[in-house]
Amino acid sequence: MTPTDSYPKLRALDIHLIEHQGRPSLLVQDKLELGGQYLILPHALGPVLILCDGQHEIGSIQEEVQRRYGVRLPADMVEELVDALDQACFLDNERSAAAMDAALQAYRAAPFRPPRLAGKGYPAEASELQALFDRYLHEVGDADPLPADGRAILSPHIDYARGGAVYARTWKRAAAMAQAADLVVVLATNHYGGENAVTLTRQHYATPYGVLPTDIEIVDALAAALGSEQAFAGELYHQPEHSIELALTWLHHMRAGRAVAVVPILTGSFQPWLSSQDEPAASGPYAILIDALRQITARRRVLVVASGDLAHVGPAFDGDPVGEAERQALAASDDQLLQYLTAGDADGFWHSIKAIQDRNNVCGVSPFYLTLKLTAASSGQRAGYAICPADENNSSFVSVCGVVYP
Repeated sequence: MTPTDSYPKLRALDIHLIEHQGRPSLLVQDKLELGGQYLILPHALGPVLILCDGQHEIGSIQEEVQRRYGVRLPADMVEELVDALDQACFLDNERSAAAMDAALQAYRAAPFRPPRLAGKGYPAEASELQALFDRYLHEVGDADPLPADGRAILSPHIDYARGGAVYARTWKRAAAMAQAADLVVVLATNHYGGENAVTLTRQHYATPYGVLPTDIEIVDALAAALGSEQAFAGELYHQPEHSIELALTWLHHMRAGRAVAVVPILTGSFQPWLSSQDEPAASGPYAILIDALRQITARRRVLVVASGDLAHVGPAFDGDPVGEAERQALAASDDQLLQYLTAGDADGFWHSIKAIQDRNNVCGVSPFYLTLKLTAASSGQRAGYAICPADENNSSFVSVCGVVYP
């Protein structure tokens, strides 16, 4: 351990309660996989993780755990745990910083970002993927495509197994738009680095159909407007994030494998604005992004794709179980949001979210809102909607939608 680890501080990690060998345990994982490992810890060590906040010295944590939580730990257990966290690059320290830098350099040096979910969430072979998507498109039946000069698409980013029909209905309506575009800007939820308002990358994105080249000139112009340090601060999150990949794979399919220039942008959480009187796009990085994109792409045939889902409710998302009455209420709440979205009313959409403090955990808030602000799209048409199960007990749900703007 480094000297600074005498006051250990956890990085942003995924920590989930699981059952391991018949006992309640904690699964601790790193979103960026810097150490290439995970830890399974006894549930009783949860308080130690809470106190690894950079404010407590190792020697005081054991006493503090007993004082606060009534948990007695062996004398050397805290130090052993902190050492294990350090070895896994789970601490915010020099070791993890070096691993982060090495991972970022490797990401940038690669010829493209490979499709991480290929072979896991969907077929890795182009022929198999084509057959799957064509089956989805066939099963949803006829859908008149909107004009080729359409402005924008709101697409899901749930897995294809659950959201296949909504993807198919959405992209079938947007087929001509996808085929005609000479530039596709993707605004997508950043599930991992939500504290970063706007996250760019110069890396190209691959799908099983080939490589979609990132328009580096546009990315550099956006970075100059935003400030490079801010724009690329969370760039490594492009590597594990699925939201851009799942939308671009459908885009590539609807173009029959033909490449098109893309600008992949991860957008952060609007959580700070829930308690603010300011509008997210009134100033700061989002206002800069919108203004810069409008100017830079003014002469291009641009399609903007917002990749986001709607609600995430139930025990799987730290909420109460969802029964039939709650599902009906959720559908009604989503319907209200969709009325704002189809009308192109970004402010109404955001104020509806804010009014209930995002109680339904809508993870498409920033890409949907920013797409409406960027394109001034209106008269959108609903292309699909579904409430999808999110746990084995059928008590948690994710709702998804598709909207296409002519």
